[in-house]
Amino acid sequence: MSDVVEQTVRIEARPETVWEFFTDPELLAQWWGPAEVEPRPGGLLRVPMLDGPRPVMRGEFVEFVPYERIVFTFGWEDTPGAPAIDPGASLVEVTLVPEDGGTVLTLRHSGLPAELTGETGAGWAGLLRGLSRVAGAPRPPA
Repeated sequence: MSDVVEQTVRIEARPETVWEFFTDPELLAQWWGPAEVEPRPGGLLRVPMLDGPRPVMRGEFVEFVPYERIVFTFGWEDTPGAPAIDPGASLVEVTLVPEDGGTVLTLRHSGLPAELTGETGAGWAGLLRGLSRVAGAPRPPA
């Protein structure tokens, strides 16, 4: 049996800015971890976690609709203490909707083992708080 985690957060930044925090490895590292990112369908997404047993999230980008939608597979490389979700076994869909100068981000993580939805939901909640904080912070001009 599988289950779904769905969370929505408002970020005080435009969708174009939030998008960069998923596709630029330096920006992604500010809220998730030091990532390897190939931002294209079929490209790698690999993020070593810095806490706990230090598992490595490994996925592949499936879909890109610039500034609107990112879809990637999600799983854990074989690491003692890592959750039992094989790479490619679950799917994360992120939608970005502009609203009053900011963005409403909805994340839907499906294909999860039912016993891991609570832990996964708590993990995403913490990550999305971090994303909201760094993406919504004032940035120096380019």
